Amino acid sequence: MNKTWSVQTRYFMLGLMIVFMSIVAWYIRAIFPPLIIAGLIAYLLYPLVQFLQTRLRLRRKAAANIVYFICLVLMFAVPATLVPTLFNEATTVTADLNHMLNQVQDYLAGPMVIAGISIHLEQLIPTLKASLAGLTAPLPQDAWHLIESTSRGALWFLTIVVGAYYFMTDWERLREWLIHLLPEAYRMDAHRLYLEIRQVWMAYLRGQVTLMLIVGVVFSVLWSVIGLPGALILGILAGLLSLIPDVGPFVATALAVIIALLEGSSWIPWNHYWFAALVAGLYIVLINVKSIWLRPRILGRSVRMHEGLIFISIIAAVVFTGVLGALLVVPVLASAGVLLKYLRHRILGLPPFPAAEPFVSEDGPVPGPGNDAAPKPKKLRKKKG
Repeated sequence: MNKTWSVQTRYFMLGLMIVFMSIVAWYIRAIFPPLIIAGLIAYLLYPLVQFLQTRLRLRRKAAANIVYFICLVLMFAVPATLVPTLFNEATTVTADLNHMLNQVQDYLAGPMVIAGISIHLEQLIPTLKASLAGLTAPLPQDAWHLIESTSRGALWFLTIVVGAYYFMTDWERLREWLIHLLPEAYRMDAHRLYLEIRQVWMAYLRGQVTLMLIVGVVFSVLWSVIGLPGALILGILAGLLSLIPDVGPFVATALAVIIALLEGSSWIPWNHYWFAALVAGLYIVLINVKSIWLRPRILGRSVRMHEGLIFISIIAAVVFTGVLGALLVVPVLASAGVLLKYLRHRILGLPPFPAAEPFVSEDGPVPGPGNDAAPKPKKLRKKKG
């Protein structure tokens, strides 16, 4: 009895598997963003793991465990330390905002006459206060939705934390398992593709680190020049948060403006509100220079893509997919370019990869991939007599 499936049966089963996997992927699509974030965290921490492996001669799993648990402790310790300070600062800011609103309300108490027309704005500030109070005090019927969203967020956070750990410690085994799912004839191609795509992502990471360093140095110097308290810390924070498109710059701007409102300048004799406006204006100008010119230029050189394509792709990702898509769109496009180049060479019957340079030892070239010539055997001299 012939146990081998016919070609038609094989194609039918392959199509059935693809349809089934697509349906499953559609139903569990909500888990993909947390897993992508977990993989991104493991990718960002990979240089630290590699550093420990090289310097301390540790195994990958041991180095990954050290980096992971140190980062986990810092992730919980730093917010726990800063929460009391941030709460006090938030209370002060709220009090200052209420005082400012009261002053504006006193100013608008009487009607404003413009070109003989009386405009009554005395109810503007009370309405604004009522709206703000409604935003900060949720209704009782929203409590269940709040509990549900909080529980779901906690589960996704746990998925990210656990997923990042396994990506850091067991990525090599997972990679080899995925490659061995392919037919044996294509496993070498999969290894080469993985190495080329890995180089793209490492180059992207180097570009992002360069961008963060430039932004951190520029803003540290700028805040020091205008006398903003905590200039060095705010500059470093601006550099770190520049990794996250849109959200990162907004958070850094908000922190700098709040400190400007509370403390003012250390040497410019301006009102705190005008100084905060100066800080916000400088940040908006420089962050747009970074987004429009500096980031496409640095990332374009890193992954060898055109600057205009990088700028347009980031904007499109922000519009259609949000912050996570904007963070990943550049290396994903560069990786797609590597795959398309491989497919093009395969379709045209060309060698899919450039020939590897042979390793030359003292006795001559060593046979291997990309080295067609084998070392010539040494001639034996015949002894006389």
